Amino acid sequence: MTRFNPGLLRRRRRREFTLRALGFSALALAALMLFLLIGSLVATGWQAFTQTHIRIEFPVSAERVKPEEIARGNYRALVQDAMQAALPALPAAEARKLSSILSNAAQFRLRDAVVADPSLIGRSVTLTVPVSDPFDQLNKGLVLRDTPEANRRLNNAEIAAFDTLAAQGLVSRPINWALLTNADSRFPELAGLRGALVGSFYALATCFLLAFPLGIGAAIYLQEFAPKSRLSDIIEININNLAAVPSVVFGLLALAVFLGWFGMPRSSPFVGGLTLALMTLPTIIIATRAALIAVPPSIREAAMGIGASRQQVVFHHVLPLAMPGIMTGTIIGLAQALGETAPLLLIGMNAFLTAAPATPFDASTALPTQIFLWADSPERGFVSRTSAAILVLLAFLAAMNALAIFLRARFERKW
Repeated sequence: MTRFNPGLLRRRRRREFTLRALGFSALALAALMLFLLIGSLVATGWQAFTQTHIRIEFPVSAERVKPEEIARGNYRALVQDAMQAALPALPAAEARKLSSILSNAAQFRLRDAVVADPSLIGRSVTLTVPVSDPFDQLNKGLVLRDTPEANRRLNNAEIAAFDTLAAQGLVSRPINWALLTNADSRFPELAGLRGALVGSFYALATCFLLAFPLGIGAAIYLQEFAPKSRLSDIIEININNLAAVPSVVFGLLALAVFLGWFGMPRSSPFVGGLTLALMTLPTIIIATRAALIAVPPSIREAAMGIGASRQQVVFHHVLPLAMPGIMTGTIIGLAQALGETAPLLLIGMNAFLTAAPATPFDASTALPTQIFLWADSPERGFVSRTSAAILVLLAFLAAMNALAIFLRARFERKW
């Protein structure tokens, strides 16, 4: 009969407590790192979700805009005239120079308004236009007024003029919807993510349409129909190895094959989707095989017992039951592809484009490469926009992972 050993029991409990403490510490540390990451992004990027605007009256003089050549009018001079009228206390020449308070988009918005309604010639039109980046930074408190004038982006006269406009109630700071609706621009106050969002959508759609059926078909064949041989073992080992290959390798492969050999259009979402499909295929195959293995053998045996063929067993009974796991693995693979930067940079999806692509074969950027471009820009306004773009990307990734969790919880069956 074994004697009771109190010391052994105490050591066992102490080790159990230590293991739990280490596990809790690891979770707490991971949560802290995640909180610091999200907190730093929010602290830097929330400013980009608002944009300073000025409501100003533009006199559309017939001398500046000829009725027969409306689109070719001197709208820059009209912007200067409007600033001179808004700051009557200043000398005319100085007030006209302060038209730099308004964004470069002001003259184009004014032009579009006059082209749409030629009757505005000889009258005045009131428009709300964004301010240029330095004054947007000033209104957001990112340009410190007590900094010596020589070390500021704005001199005292410019700050005083902006304060005058703000005192007149002309300055507002609404939500910056242009961050999502505008394409890229070299002016931070006008730059947006529309081109990157459309490019990412086209690339992911191409990736899904190629990788999903090919991945499921390959997994079904390898798991259900392929004879167990040395060849199938080699294929399985290579698929597992491909899932661990760095993404930049797939970018080099796409650069050599798709662009070099086949001459496909550079920077297009279609080529980006092909590259991401190569990278996502191993993940989908592995996830699909795991989902097929999870279906109990009794399902197969029961179907075959009532006379079903091998194909009927797989496609009528096993595959529908494995589909929740397959969809979960596919969504997670697409979420991983959405955040990839290196392969897209290698195929040129980092071009500066001021318009969203109309088709998957037009040049475009993607969310990760747009973040790369903004992070490399010297203008201060792109600092907050870079963090805001990262938050948008994280929101999409979180939504896709949440969808995967929902599908698994909603359709998963307990055996």
